[in-house]
Amino acid sequence: MKPKDGILNFMLNFPDEESCVKYLEKLRWGDTVVSPFDSSSKVYKCANGKYKCRNTGKYFDVKTGTAFASTKLSLRTWVFAIFLFMSHKRGISSCQLARDLGVTQKTAWNMLHKIRAFMESQNKQQVSGDVEIDETFVGGKNKNRHKDKKVEKCQGRSFKDKVPVFGMLQRNGHVSAMVVPNTKASTLKPLISQYIEKDSNVFTDGWEYSGLDKDYRQFSVDHGRSFYGETIITGYGECIEVSTNGIENVWSHFKRMIFGTYYKVSKKHLQRYVDEFVFRFNTRKYSDTERFELLLHNIA
Repeated sequence: MKPKDGILNFMLNFPDEESCVKYLEKLRWGDTVVSPFDSSSKVYKCANGKYKCRNTGKYFDVKTGTAFASTKLSLRTWVFAIFLFMSHKRGISSCQLARDLGVTQKTAWNMLHKIRAFMESQNKQQVSGDVEIDETFVGGKNKNRHKDKKVEKCQGRSFKDKVPVFGMLQRNGHVSAMVVPNTKASTLKPLISQYIEKDSNVFTDGWEYSGLDKDYRQFSVDHGRSFYGETIITGYGECIEVSTNGIENVWSHFKRMIFGTYYKVSKKHLQRYVDEFVFRFNTRKYSDTERFELLLHNIA
């Protein structure tokens, strides 16, 4: 059974708890149930969706060893929550999810963070070719603060009241992004070396990334001087577009997700929201069902 897009189709595909169990069993084990305690052991089927591992004598079900194991919520509630989470383009707030599921806001908040923990897999991919790099700063605008909460000299790259996030975008490809303690070259260069393949073209906004020329071809634009890009024809006939418009667009969508859906996020949990956004961005060509299945597979 392959679920289809849309809430009505979801309700038809998963009418009860048993249908969710069978679907997750198929996704996790395929045609042969495997014991989470001993993969080589023979498994006996018991009542109420339980199984028994012959070698260890332990009982288990499809939720054992997953994020669903230590919860009193039904599997159908979890599956429905994941479907709603994936079908909303910019996420869903814990308050809205609580109303949809009929649970408390605290329960919905914990569910969303458990789900986000399995989205980081899309945020650990190397990028190559033409790669744009840039930082953004997450936090409220000074002009919107009450006068007794304003922070002096916090504009531009100052992050006394904001959290820096560093991103690397492969043009027409994936993005990788992570919360960083600062935007110093000593902090960012190891990340560049880790996530960007050598000999790639790296496009920056003029910030100091000294030493990149050894492993990469670096091109820069200077937004401070109203220089936003140009097209270069090399001696080999190679056409290179020098700009960081792509990564700037990524940050625009990221902040719309934060400010439009979640309004405010803490520094402690910001990386989880970054992982969520990267997962959505890197699967932007997937259908809602394909994205749902990928995330559920990660959890299973």
